[in-house]
Amino acid sequence: MSDSLNIITKPIDEQQEDQPGFRDSTRQKVASGMEYAGDLALFASSTMYWLFRKGCRTDTLVQASYNIGVLSLPVVMLTGCFIGMVLAVQSYPSLRMVGLDSRLGAIINMSLVRELGPVLAATMLAGRIGSSIAAELGTMRVTEQIDALASMGTSPIYYLVVPRFLACFILIPGLTAMADLMGVLGGGIYSVQFLGVESHSYWYYSSAIVGRFDLIAGMIKSMFFGVIIALISCHQGFNCDPGAEGVGKAATASFVLSFVSILFVDLMLGILLDGIYSLFWAPPGIINP
Repeated sequence: MSDSLNIITKPIDEQQEDQPGFRDSTRQKVASGMEYAGDLALFASSTMYWLFRKGCRTDTLVQASYNIGVLSLPVVMLTGCFIGMVLAVQSYPSLRMVGLDSRLGAIINMSLVRELGPVLAATMLAGRIGSSIAAELGTMRVTEQIDALASMGTSPIYYLVVPRFLACFILIPGLTAMADLMGVLGGGIYSVQFLGVESHSYWYYSSAIVGRFDLIAGMIKSMFFGVIIALISCHQGFNCDPGAEGVGKAATASFVLSFVSILFVDLMLGILLDGIYSLFWAPPGIINP
């Protein structure tokens, strides 16, 4: 009570001096962000150490693969199908105005394979898989199951993180490929059956524009996205605060951080892959801006 009375009776200038300034708060946020990045890097290095030292247990890998891959397949297929249809609806009026509606397939499939397919599939999987992993491991941390594993001489990272990391790294590219396939089919069916685009022109320009490098670029991005989802969600679960509120915050933070990291890595990889394409893959006479 006396502390609260002292705060009330303090002059306004003294109260403002007690509060941290903009520079101090910014410095603290930057320091906490760097601390988190360093801790995440150590967590990732420990995961790599156990992965290459002892590999992965088959039983835990199969269970993680089922939870991450098989159970995610329906929602990924549905997401990809709707992405293709939405691209058809949004792109058709603009192309029709300039008489290029026959090129609709090239626009849809290039956008799907290079960008929207990997990014939106990874975003959906970050919500479904990442939040689930963070909540599961967070509950194990709160109930001291992780501490029990460590006390028995078993590495929690080897037993809990490595199978989930490996399953995400292997299966998320496959799930992305399935989302791309469903998007191509969904966009093609909607364009031909509902928008009246000529079927031969649609598929001809799709195959002429979308090449192997575009497919490879999408798969490379999805591999990085799988690593991001696995590491961030496992790290959030391992560092969960006590109580049910801590588990909820860990699940939410895992999705938000994964989503932001996916967008940032997508930008960096897009710049890098465009440079590689310009140097080694582009046909003679074609110069990327």
